[in-house]
Amino acid sequence: MSAPRPLDGITVVSLEHAIAAPFCTRQLADLGARVIKVERPGAGDFARAYDTRVRGQASHFVWTNRSKESLTLDLKNPDAMAVLRDLLQDADVLVQNLAPGAAARMGLSFGALSATHPKLIVCDISGYGEDGPYRDKKAYDLLIQSEAGLLSITGTPDAPSKAGNSMADIAAGMYAYTNILSALLLRGKTGQGSHIDVSMLEALGEWMGYPLYYAYEGAAPPPRTAASHASIYPYGPFAAGDGGTVMLGLQNEREWKVFCEVVLGDAALASDARFCTNALRNANRAELQQLILGVFAAMTTAEVEARLDQAQIANARMNDMAGVWAHPQLQARQRWQQVGSPAGDIPALLPPGRNNRYDYRMDPVPAVGEHTEAILRELGLDDAAVQALRNKQAI
Repeated sequence: MSAPRPLDGITVVSLEHAIAAPFCTRQLADLGARVIKVERPGAGDFARAYDTRVRGQASHFVWTNRSKESLTLDLKNPDAMAVLRDLLQDADVLVQNLAPGAAARMGLSFGALSATHPKLIVCDISGYGEDGPYRDKKAYDLLIQSEAGLLSITGTPDAPSKAGNSMADIAAGMYAYTNILSALLLRGKTGQGSHIDVSMLEALGEWMGYPLYYAYEGAAPPPRTAASHASIYPYGPFAAGDGGTVMLGLQNEREWKVFCEVVLGDAALASDARFCTNALRNANRAELQQLILGVFAAMTTAEVEARLDQAQIANARMNDMAGVWAHPQLQARQRWQQVGSPAGDIPALLPPGRNNRYDYRMDPVPAVGEHTEAILRELGLDDAAVQALRNKQAI
């Protein structure tokens, strides 16, 4: 038997789809919470159909839904709503990221539930929050990346680019997760539940703090510089003579001097009037880039990395996905673990943060409605009652 986990005994009911809410609740499940995922009968969460890259299953779905129980309910059916209300009697947390206003119209707002469920924590995740002029706008990850300004600072000088993964969804999911943890701690002190209102715009807006302050009081925003840093140089990708690419980053003047002496073999360059401060190096980055590339052209990728390591200059390889799957550091730290799924076992990364007191929960990804009958029987329904719900297409 494994050691106790932080959220053992906590029950989370989630009316979730796509990424933000499922990513939040998967973190809760990792810590031991029982997460009951309510899905549409038949197809289930529409994220199940995004692609078929993981043995016929969707890449987004297997990432965000392990260790959960799937309960199918047609929430437009009053009999299904009765089941959900029975389930909430003993729940600790309700999470939802339905269309704006949908949960409230079903009587599932914090205001409607708190009188009869005073200890229940209700977490609503939406694009823009529960009030304000944008409250009813639909929101998807790319749209919020645009609204929050991320696209304006990401890409090349010629073209903005979205981040390659779901940054707005991940940000909202993580703030929902930490807010729920905080609400559970607060409930332990006060005995009362909380209402949590998480906005994707506000979550990603928080992550935009540096570029916002960089552009304070109408100053020019950070330029789009592809994979290079917008305000520190040299910091970014540089080609080696064998066609490889090395990422490197300098953070201070001490590192700049060592970089010139050990890596470039030109100690005098450190005091060159064009490059003697970061602001000057940034302003004259085109000239400095040519000098660096000229030196690197005579070396292989491994030789450049060796010199950077000798100088203790931070560097990295630009891995593709195959490189990350095979990353020696993840292998050495045994970060991959097998989890079950409807299509068999698949590898999954352990959650970040190794704790010496417990192991993370790493249980299977559920099939649509896999746990429906078991959950209904927990609620006291017999065979006839379950069949009646099936006949009414409530489950």
